[in-house]
Amino acid sequence: MLAACRRAAEVAGIDYPQLVYSRIQNEVSLASQIPIRAMCRQAGVSGAGVYRWRDAPPAVDPDMDLRDEIQRIALESSCYGWRRVTAELRRRGWTANHERVRRIMREDNLLCLRRKKFVVTTDSNHDRPVYPNLAGSMVLTDIDQLWVADITYTRLETEFVYLAVVLDAHSRRVIGWALNRILEGDLVIAALRMALRRRSPAPGLVHHSDRGIQYASKDHTDLLKEHRIAISLSRKANPYDNVTCESFIKRLKYEEVYRQECQDLAEVLASIGCFIERVYNERRLHSALGYRPPTEFERMLAIPATRVYGRTFLT
Repeated sequence: MLAACRRAAEVAGIDYPQLVYSRIQNEVSLASQIPIRAMCRQAGVSGAGVYRWRDAPPAVDPDMDLRDEIQRIALESSCYGWRRVTAELRRRGWTANHERVRRIMREDNLLCLRRKKFVVTTDSNHDRPVYPNLAGSMVLTDIDQLWVADITYTRLETEFVYLAVVLDAHSRRVIGWALNRILEGDLVIAALRMALRRRSPAPGLVHHSDRGIQYASKDHTDLLKEHRIAISLSRKANPYDNVTCESFIKRLKYEEVYRQECQDLAEVLASIGCFIERVYNERRLHSALGYRPPTEFERMLAIPATRVYGRTFLT
């Protein structure tokens, strides 16, 4: 018993006497013929310690309530790491050091899901007009100054479906999106029309995308010009020019698409729509926004505020 306890204590990182007391109590419950004091002498522990351990009140985990709240957050947002969990705790009124949160998450094995490789496909081999990159030199101070757009795909059991999105680059909010089985110009136009209905931007807005044939199409560029929106296209083979949209698509794949097994267009439409409108826009915390959701950040912009380092904070 002595050797077994020492090995088990070393492996588990448990205090050796505490483990011995547990084993002795187990032997007593099995009506062992060996006296308690004899077992204590053999194990090299105090006989009185056994009785103190047996009669002591059950230990209370000081982190129990915090641990419970962290587990709730992890269930609601399984892709959150310790930074976003700490930020969400503070939003819920908890005061917890990030080191403590990280320790509890490590102890409870609350690990994020692994990312899958993201594949980018853009057809820029066309003879349509190419516009300069206006977005790279912009310094954003408000919404509706720069919109960014991109296309991605989702693989179903028997087909592919394509998603076009439009984001406000300042607030990271998805303001337009469209889903279809066919990758044509109508897809990006539908997403753009949704954004226009929701925002009604003033002249001077810049719309940025990659050089894909859908974004360079005459119908799409004519619609932008009709609303006096400046056209901006990324440099060829340079995804970093549209990093805000690329980041959203990675989050969408990582946090929603790869976790679902949608069978048809209707299912993926409901799944992605719910993620965009209810999770990403309304609830997901963004580090670039001071750990706030996009809709909350936009509401704050309407409140008299102080701008610090290009971001807005309440006075």
